[in-house]
Amino acid sequence: MSNIDSVVQQLRKARAAAQKEVERLDAALSALSSGAGKTKGVKRILSIAARKKIAAAQRARWARVRAKKAAA
Repeated sequence: MSNIDSVVQQLRKARAAAQKEVERLDAALSALSSGAGKTKGVKRILSIAARKKIAAAQRARWARVRAKKAAA
């Protein structure tokens, strides 16, 4: 009878270990699926000079597009 008791005890230990592993995996999955990639970062602030450079580059791009359209 003690042989069966020791087997039952080992099975209960294995079950407890497996249950802890499943809980750990569930926690990892929930951490990955709830909001991964949806975190808000700090808003980047551009200097006035950088904004002016960007605006000038965009105006130049549109000028090229209009030039091609007028030539066609």
